[in-house]
Amino acid sequence: MRRGVGSAVWSRIGSAVLLALMASGSGLAAEFDCIIEPSKSVEVRAASEGLIEKIWVDRGDMVKKGQVLVTLDAGVERAATDAALYRSTMKGRIRTGESRVAFSTTKYKRREELAKQAFISLHDRDEALTEKQLAESELLEARDDRRLSELEYRRLSEQLRLRTIASPVDGVVVDRLLSAGELADNRDLRKPILRLAAIGTLYVEVLMPIDAFDKLSAGQKVEVLPEAPIGGRYMATVQVIDRVFDAASGTFGVRLELPNPDFKLPAGIKCKASFPAIGGSASTSAPPAPRAAGQPVPARTGKAM
Repeated sequence: MRRGVGSAVWSRIGSAVLLALMASGSGLAAEFDCIIEPSKSVEVRAASEGLIEKIWVDRGDMVKKGQVLVTLDAGVERAATDAALYRSTMKGRIRTGESRVAFSTTKYKRREELAKQAFISLHDRDEALTEKQLAESELLEARDDRRLSELEYRRLSEQLRLRTIASPVDGVVVDRLLSAGELADNRDLRKPILRLAAIGTLYVEVLMPIDAFDKLSAGQKVEVLPEAPIGGRYMATVQVIDRVFDAASGTFGVRLELPNPDFKLPAGIKCKASFPAIGGSASTSAPPAPRAAGQPVPARTGKAM
C-alpha cells in the first residue's frame, strides 16, 4: 500500500519536473555560428611621394586614433614653410604705405586750402590728390601681398603636415611592409606602409535562416560567446540586417556591433550568437534542420493519425 502511494507521488513529481523543463526550454535562446571581425581594415599610405624617415610602430602594436605612425623626410617642406611664415609676418611695406598715405593726405589737404584761396593752381591740387590715391593703392597692394603670404603659409603647412602620417582608427598594426630609408610611393597601390585593423569596435557577422528574418530588429541586444581559449560572454547590438537572401542556402546575413574599448577581444575568431527571441518561438515548433531537409511541418502533421 505504501509502495503504491510512493509510486504515485514520484510519478507526480516526475510529471511536474518534466513540465517545468518543457516550460523553461521554451525560453532557451537559439545559438548561431558567427565570426568576430575588425570594424575596419586600413592600409596606411603616404599622401605624397617621399623618403621614409621613421616608422614609430611595428606589427602587433596597439595604436590610438591620431597617434603618429610614420614620418617622411620633410627638410625642403619645412624650410619653405618657415620662409612663408616669415613673409606672412613682415610689416615693412605696410608701414611704409601707411606713412605715404598719411603724408600725401596731409599734403593734399594743404593744397586744397591753398587752391580755395587761389594761392596755387588747380593742377597742383590735382597732382597732390593723385599722389594720395597712389599711396592708398600701394598700401592696399601691400596688405594684399601679406594676406597672400598668410595663405601660402597655410598651404605649405598643410603640405608639411602630410609628411607626418597619423592613425585614422583605434586598433592594432596587422603588418608592416616598408622600413625607414625606403621610398613611400603614393602611386604604388600594391605596397602600403602599414596595415591596421580597427578593433575598438568589432563586427560580428552571423548567418541565419530565413525563418528568423521577421524576428530581428535593429538595436536588438544579442549575447556573443567567443570560442575557446578566449571564452566569456559579451553583449552586442544588431546593426545591419541584410535585405537580400541567399536562396541556395536559405540564409541571410546579420551584422552585430560589439564594443571593445579595452581591446580585450581579438578579431578573426569564431563565436556563437545567442538570440533569445528566436529561441522562444523556435522551441514551440519543429526544429529548423528537419524542416529544411524534409517536408514542411503542415504536411507532416497532416499525415499523422
